[in-house]
Amino acid sequence: VQLVESGGGSVQDGDSLILSCAASTSTLGLLRSMAWFRQAPGKEREGVACMYSRGGSRYYANYADFSKGRFVISQDNAKNILDLRMSSLEPDDTAMYYCAAVARGLCVYTVRQWTYWGQGTQVTVS
Repeated sequence: VQLVESGGGSVQDGDSLILSCAASTSTLGLLRSMAWFRQAPGKEREGVACMYSRGGSRYYANYADFSKGRFVISQDNAKNILDLRMSSLEPDDTAMYYCAAVARGLCVYTVRQWTYWGQGTQVTVS
C-alpha cells in the first residue's frame, strides 16, 4: 500500500485548505483505519483526525481536540481517497501533514500503531 498526500501549500491566517491522500490500492475499504497526523519542526508527530471501521460498512470519524470544529475528515472508498478539509487555519497549524493507514479498526494517535505512511505534504500558515 502506498499513500500519497497532496494539497498542501502556503496560506494566510484564517484561510482554508483541503488535503488529499490517495491510496495505491483498490483495497482502501479494507484498510479499516486511516488518519491524518502532523509534525511541526522540533515537535513530535501528533494525530489530527482519523476514520475507522468496527467491521461493518460504516466508518466513524474522530478528531483531536485542537481540530474539532475546524477540520473535517472524509473518505471516498470508490476513489481510494481520504480528505482533510481544514478551515480557520492558524500559524500553529503549520506542519508537515501525513496520511497513515492500518488494517485494524482503531483510532489511536500513537505513531507506532499505524502501518502505512505517506511522504507528507507541507502546510504553512502565516
